[in-house]
Amino acid sequence: MIFAPRIQARLDALAAITAEPGTITRLYLTPEQARAEALVAGWMREAGMAVRHDAVGNLIGRVEGPEPGGPALVVGSHLDTVRDAGRYDGPLGVITGIACVEALARDGIRLPHALEVVAFADEEGVRFSATLIGSRAFAGRLEPAVLDVADADGVTLAAAMRNYGLDPAAIASAARSPDAVLGYLELHIEQGPMLEKADLPVGVVTAISGASRLDFTLTGEAGHAGTVAMSERRDALVGAAECVLAVEARCRSEAHLVGTVGRIQALPGAVNTIPGAVRFSLDLRAPDDGQRLAALADITAACKGIAERRHLDLHIRPLHEAAAVPCNSALTALVRDAVAAEGLPVLALPSGAGHDGMAVAAIAPIAMVFVRCRGGISHNPAEFASLPDIEAGARVLFRAITGFAAARRGAWTAHAERVYAAPKSRTDAP
Repeated sequence: MIFAPRIQARLDALAAITAEPGTITRLYLTPEQARAEALVAGWMREAGMAVRHDAVGNLIGRVEGPEPGGPALVVGSHLDTVRDAGRYDGPLGVITGIACVEALARDGIRLPHALEVVAFADEEGVRFSATLIGSRAFAGRLEPAVLDVADADGVTLAAAMRNYGLDPAAIASAARSPDAVLGYLELHIEQGPMLEKADLPVGVVTAISGASRLDFTLTGEAGHAGTVAMSERRDALVGAAECVLAVEARCRSEAHLVGTVGRIQALPGAVNTIPGAVRFSLDLRAPDDGQRLAALADITAACKGIAERRHLDLHIRPLHEAAAVPCNSALTALVRDAVAAEGLPVLALPSGAGHDGMAVAAIAPIAMVFVRCRGGISHNPAEFASLPDIEAGARVLFRAITGFAAARRGAWTAHAERVYAAPKSRTDAP
């Protein structure tokens, strides 16, 4: 193995940096994040990269190309975690990117463009309940209103940035021009079971699923559990249970469509009282927006029918809407070629989880490599990727980086041949 042992050792070192002993917890704009970024910045410098932070705290390492300040191929992921996290979600992509830079230097490979490794400062959104802060700022899509969002202690994002040594008034300066980013590659654990079921170490991502999140409220009539006949009840919880089953039935009917009711609250919540109101959430995802929106319409209609039949009032409140993000076909073809070059079958699959690439896609073509994780477990201390699988993912990423460079060289060569082989006009003549 060339890559994996060193990558794993660095992941283990990062895992030791945590706000909560016995867990892995690193939130945005905390001392733990600062320590993690300092460690990773050191590894970037050892790899020969120029290192800087941008206005929201993204850590950026750069190897310059032949054109100083020219556009770069970007490899990245994030360093922040959920609470009580695993050690692979996010950091695996950053550390593998650094390992690829080291391999390029070791093999004496000079790319025809700059290469950057970006450790996004906040992907998970745990502290401020606002996801993709780092990558949205990188893409110039971070709304100024997010600066007013507060954490559980009442500290606003703007105040936390100032305490961290950042200037919230400068967030616009973190935005990268589309002309400055040639493409974006992200390596990430799958966070699902498909690669394990296929017995494959890596996969090629086709799209990052879009998501709809809604809040449903069913209102009936509370009553005494012992005196109201079953035929006379307007039980909101029984209606909600039927709605939850309708979600499951609809989402089981199509591949890659997933629906989750993750939160439910019955009121008044007494053991001897018929529930008069119930609130429940819906998280609906699919890699195709048409598929997701059609399912949402069907689920909504089903819930309305259940409410009408059970004499309940239904109120639906949208909470979040994110479009699906397809991966770029040309960049994804390079990843497919890299997997095949490693002698592995190519499994294409969508990502049900969100990633920084969703934001970066606003300014650049994106592609993703998935690495198998045991049991599909993530956001959990049991999260695990084996050394052989890490090695396979790193080799695929390295091949994709060098394949991109070769394609770019070929494009420039073909352009030059067309220019110099073209017949000269009279105005071209000396």
